[in-house]
Amino acid sequence: MELGLSYVGVFVGAGLCLIGAAYGISRLAGAALEGASRQPETAGALQTMMIIPAAMIEGLGLLALVSVLLAALALNKGVPVAGASAEHGAAATH
Repeated sequence: MELGLSYVGVFVGAGLCLIGAAYGISRLAGAALEGASRQPETAGALQTMMIIPAAMIEGLGLLALVSVLLAALALNKGVPVAGASAEHGAAATH
């Protein structure tokens, strides 16, 4: 039961992080598109300025996926879950 809830917690946390990253990229792209529609001559500069924050937000999403992978693999190997008793962790390794 505890292992299953651990998986649920890991994947819900990563899902929230990825939803936040997608929302950030959509807001960034929407603002750049609106700025380009208001002043078409600055579209190239806006696109250049948009690339760096978009890459940083994308990196956050990638970090979430890597942390989920590491947590899921650690849970499969019998690493004790936070809050679990010591006997349960010892029994999982034997």
